[in-house]
Amino acid sequence: MDKLQLSVLDQSPIRVNVSPDESIRESLALARACEAFGYHRYWLSEHHSSGSVAGSAPEILAAAIAATTSRIRVGAGGVMLPHYSALKVAEQFRVLEAIAPGRIDLGLGRAPGSDSLTALALNPANARNPADMFPAQVRDVMAWVSGAPLPPEHPFRSIVAEPRGPYVPEIWILGSSNYGAQLAAWFGLPYAFAYFFSDGAGAAEALHLYHSQFRDTGAGPKRASVTVFALVAETEEEAWYWAKSRAAFWGMRNRGQYIPLPSPEDADKFAFSPAEKERIEASMQRNFIGTAPQVAARLRALVSELQLDEISINTAAYDPAARVRSYELLAKEFGLAHSVGSL
Repeated sequence: MDKLQLSVLDQSPIRVNVSPDESIRESLALARACEAFGYHRYWLSEHHSSGSVAGSAPEILAAAIAATTSRIRVGAGGVMLPHYSALKVAEQFRVLEAIAPGRIDLGLGRAPGSDSLTALALNPANARNPADMFPAQVRDVMAWVSGAPLPPEHPFRSIVAEPRGPYVPEIWILGSSNYGAQLAAWFGLPYAFAYFFSDGAGAAEALHLYHSQFRDTGAGPKRASVTVFALVAETEEEAWYWAKSRAAFWGMRNRGQYIPLPSPEDADKFAFSPAEKERIEASMQRNFIGTAPQVAARLRALVSELQLDEISINTAAYDPAARVRSYELLAKEFGLAHSVGSL
């Protein structure tokens, strides 16, 4: 078995001609499968008013998954903190910790996970807060989640986030730039880089900053992770067949249009210019697509290059069975479980 830990980031992708609410039920089933396959964590993303992603409330979906699994760590990857009260987030994750003691993660991000109008609808006060309050919010969440005291001058230092208990959610900082890496290093928290957002651009510099600037504050372990898009099948040809959906989605995303995941056959019908096709092809080649040995070899190389402790796998395929099978094949290749049955 590899020392590297493999985890999952699930965005609950919406598929063409399938009701979006089905995506949430598919996430519940996939979480149970990935626990059986031996994955370490199962994280849910947060996106709003999206035609392509159904996961708008990771704290609720995490509760359902935590209640129906027994081993895998469960959490948000992540909660977009500027939308919310730090106290309310701390309370939500203290409740999650009571549901699944010792298995809860809280990934904190500052990206909107939406357009500016939706972000304003989520928190109208954002329009009156030009200063970046994210570091102060992180400080407050850390204190309320752990039960540590807030600064003496803090107006809410007497407030407690219930329910308290012997376990504390593991807090991570998420990001896709140097800002998040430096913030994680300053607070002494684990850091997860969204490699799949930008095809890895900026990952090496951000992770170098994290490793070189990390302060051991006792708040959390020094741990570096990236999330990649990976799609594995029995043959390379089959993997690239299912990846057609991702290619069409990515091409439309580059146009600023977030669409449901099309079938591979429908993906072939999208009309892209030669320049767009070149950009899509370059992006797809930087994803991790192929057979399990091919993808595993590239992931191990990435671990060495970026000094990673963990990799989270994000997979989308039009056929839910192909998506589950992708996670299963990769788990077998890395020896995550001694005996894994086909689901």
